Amino acid sequence: MYISARERQILEILLKNTDETTVKDLADQIGVSARTIHRDLKNVEDILVEYNLSLQKKSGVGVQITGDTNKIQELELYLFNLSHTEYTPEERQTIILCELLETNEPVKLLGLANDLNVTIATVSADLTKLEERLQTIGLALIRRRGYGVEIAGDESSKRRAMSNLISEYLDESEILSLTRENIQKRGAQQIHSISERLMGLVEKKKLVIVEKIVNAIVQELPFSMADSAYIGLVVHVALAVERIQKGEGITINQTYLEDQKETKEYKFAEQIVTQLEQIFTINIPEAEVAYITMHLKGAKVRHDNEYLNEETSLEVAVKTKKLIEHVSELTGMDLSANHSLFEGLVTHLKPAIYRMKQKMGISNPLLDKIERDYADLFSIVKQAATRVFHHFYVPDEETGYLVMHFGAAIMGNRELVNFRTLVVCSSGIGTSKMLATRLQREFPELKAIQNVSVMEFKKMNKDQYQLVLSTIPIPDYEAEYIVVNPFLNKDEIEKIRSFINEYKIVNNSEKQLPIAIPLNVNNKSSVRLMEEMQHIRDFAGTIATILKGFEVNKQSGHKTIDEILSQVCLRLYHDQKIDNVETVVQKILEREKLGGIGIPETGMALYHTRSSHVVEPCFNLTVLQTPLTVAGMDENDMEMIVLVLLLSPANTSEKVLEVLSFISTLLIENEENTTVFQSHDYDRIIGLLTARLDQFFNEKLKELRSV
Repeated sequence: MYISARERQILEILLKNTDETTVKDLADQIGVSARTIHRDLKNVEDILVEYNLSLQKKSGVGVQITGDTNKIQELELYLFNLSHTEYTPEERQTIILCELLETNEPVKLLGLANDLNVTIATVSADLTKLEERLQTIGLALIRRRGYGVEIAGDESSKRRAMSNLISEYLDESEILSLTRENIQKRGAQQIHSISERLMGLVEKKKLVIVEKIVNAIVQELPFSMADSAYIGLVVHVALAVERIQKGEGITINQTYLEDQKETKEYKFAEQIVTQLEQIFTINIPEAEVAYITMHLKGAKVRHDNEYLNEETSLEVAVKTKKLIEHVSELTGMDLSANHSLFEGLVTHLKPAIYRMKQKMGISNPLLDKIERDYADLFSIVKQAATRVFHHFYVPDEETGYLVMHFGAAIMGNRELVNFRTLVVCSSGIGTSKMLATRLQREFPELKAIQNVSVMEFKKMNKDQYQLVLSTIPIPDYEAEYIVVNPFLNKDEIEKIRSFINEYKIVNNSEKQLPIAIPLNVNNKSSVRLMEEMQHIRDFAGTIATILKGFEVNKQSGHKTIDEILSQVCLRLYHDQKIDNVETVVQKILEREKLGGIGIPETGMALYHTRSSHVVEPCFNLTVLQTPLTVAGMDENDMEMIVLVLLLSPANTSEKVLEVLSFISTLLIENEENTTVFQSHDYDRIIGLLTARLDQFFNEKLKELRSV
C-alpha cells in the first residue's frame, strides 16, 4: 500500500487528536490549501478501509477517525515503521543536515538526490532553505560546483545544531523512552527513519549510559530541572562524548573558563565528567566541563520561587518592565499593573536570557499550537522581545513561552470552562474548606472546586478533574497532583498559577503538558530543623545588618566615580564592614565594565559586587551634588544623581543573597518606591526598607515553617 508523505501527515494528525479536526486546521498544520486537503482525504479514506476504519465527517465540525481501538493501534504502528521513499521538505532538509553534520568532507549533491529519491534541483532548493537556518546558529554552508557541499563553523556551533535538531524533531518522551530502553515492544521493527537518523547522531547505547550518569548527579542539584532542560543536558553530554571520540574538541575563552570554575554548577559538571572519563576511557578537557556547566546554569527551573542573585535580578527586572511596556503598547492593553505577570516573567527570563546569550536553545512542544492559535499575539511578543533583547537572537521557542505568560495575563481571571479542581485532605472537612476559600480568593477564575477526603478520593473517577490539590501526600496515586499547605504559601501559589496559565493556553487541546512537582515531606528530621533554623538566622541576620548599617550620604563638589567610591568604601572600612578599600573599589569598577549599571527612567545607578574583602552585607545611598553620566541597563547613557551601593561577602549563603537581591528589586518595584529612594530622605527610605523587609521576612518564615 503506497502512502504519500502528505497522506501520512494527515493520518498522524487525525490519529493524535481524539476530537474532530477541521480541514482548515489540517491545511494550516501541513502548509497547503483546504482544497488540497479535501482531495487527499479521499485517498486517506481508502487507506482506512484497509484497516476496517472509517473517516467520520461532520459538517461544520470536522473529521475524525473511528473504529476498533486495536485496528487504530495497528495503523499507528504501521505508520511509525513505514519505510517511505517520499519525504516532506522539512524531513528532507533534516536528513541533509544530519548527513552534513556527521561528515567532515564535502558531500556530492547527486548522492543526496539519490538517497532522497528527488532531483538535484530539489536538493539545491533544500540547501538554500538550510542556509537560513544555519546562519542563526553561527554556521555557514559552502557550495561549489564540482566540489560538493559542506558545513563550515566551530565545533560548539555544530554540536548546538545537532542538539537543536534532536530536541526539535523528537519530543521529550520519545528521547526518554529511547534512553531508558522502553522500546522492546517495537522489537526488531524499523524505527521511523527520521527519528532513527537523528538518534544516529549519538550511538544509542552511549545515550543510555550518559543518561544514567547524568540522572544520578542531577538528583544532587540544589534545584529541580524541567524535562526539556534535563533532555538538553543528556543530549549535549552524549554528543560531547561522541565528538571527543572522533577527535573533535571544543575551544573556550580562558577568562570565561576561569569564571565558570568559581560556580557551584562547575563542581557538578566535574562529577559528570569524572564518571564519563572512567566509563569511556577518554580524557575530557576543561573546556568541555565549562560547556556542561553552561547547560546546568541555563536549566529551565520548574518552579523557582527564589529571588534572583544580586548581580542579575535588577537587570532582568528592568528588561521585564520594558517587555511588558512594549507588549502593552502594541496590544493597546495596559499590563503594567499585573504583578503576577511581572513576577512570572522575571522568574522565566533569568535562565532564558542566559540561554539566549550562550545560544543554547530550548525545545517548546507547544510552539506549533501557539503560533497557530495565537498568531497575532505571537507576532506582537516577538516584535517586543526583539526590541528589548536586540543584542542577541531570540528563538521562536523562547518567544512561545513568553506568549504563554502574556496570553494567560490577557485572558485574566475569566472563568475556565470545564476546568474542575479537586481539593483532598485527610477528613474532607476543615482544612480542605480553608484551602478552597483561599483558592477562590487567589484564583477567582476557579469556579468548580470540590472538597473530598482521601477515602472518598480513592473511589472517584479522577479523569474529570484538571487540577488535584492535596494537603497531604496521597498514597498509591501516580498521576499529577500538588501537595499544598491549607493557607497556600507564595511558592504554592506560583505552582498553581503556572499550571493554570498553561491550561489557559492549551485548553483547546486534549493533550495537556503535565507539570511534575516534587511532593512535600511532612516528617521533619532534626537535620531539616537545623537547616530551617540556619535559613531563618541568615534571613534575620542579613536584614538586621542592612538596616543597622544603612546610610544616606551627601557628596559635595565635583568628583569622579573612582573618588566617590573610594570615599564611600573608606567609611565602610572605618566601620569594619570591609577590610581593603582599594581591592573592593577595583571589584566594583570591574563589575561596571560588564554592562550598564544605570537604572532607566530614574536618576539612580546600582554599583554592586561580591568580594572576599567584604566583611558583612552593605547597602547605602550617596547623593551627588553634580550629576555624572553613566551607562544605563538599557544601553543608553543617563545622568546619575543617586549612587546605590550593594556589597556582599564572596562566600555567603543563598539566603543572604536572596535578601540583597530583594533589596535591589525594591528600587523599581513600583513608581512609589522609586520616588522614595530618590527622595534623599533617610527617614522615608529607612521606613520603606523596614516595612518591606519585615513583609519579606514574614513570607519567608511562613514558607520555611510550612514545609
